[in-house]
Amino acid sequence: MAMCDYCANYVYDEETQEYTCDVELDEDEYGRFLSTSDAACPYFRSGDEYEVVRHQN
Repeated sequence: MAMCDYCANYVYDEETQEYTCDVELDEDEYGRFLSTSDAACPYFRSGDEYEVVRHQN
């Protein structure tokens, strides 16, 4: 997933010293997530806080 770097759910974990996806999925959701071949993540949320402001102009 190339867009993970720009996702608000992609957070740095100090314990493991790596970035991880912070979306909490149950077992069924996780299975669907792994089995999809879509290029776009359904849980992507822009981490760009100015995106809404730029969109309004």
